[in-house]
Amino acid sequence: MGRLLLLVVLAVVAVWLIRRAMVHASRVRHGEGPAATPPVQGDLVKCAHCGTHLPLAEARAVGDRLYCSDEHARLGPGRG
Repeated sequence: MGRLLLLVVLAVVAVWLIRRAMVHASRVRHGEGPAATPPVQGDLVKCAHCGTHLPLAEARAVGDRLYCSDEHARLGPGRG
């Protein structure tokens, strides 16, 4: 009886450890978890000066152009 109980406990612990490892691997693969950066919400736009893509909510608008920073807005459109 004691051996059967020990085998059942070991089997439960093994299943728990395997499931935990699989869930962790799934989260890492899908970019979730504490090490991942939060997903960008909204449309991405391109800075008229340097070409960097950024969320529309973070862009600075000058006329009909969008910029990634106040400095690039001050400098105007890029040369390239």
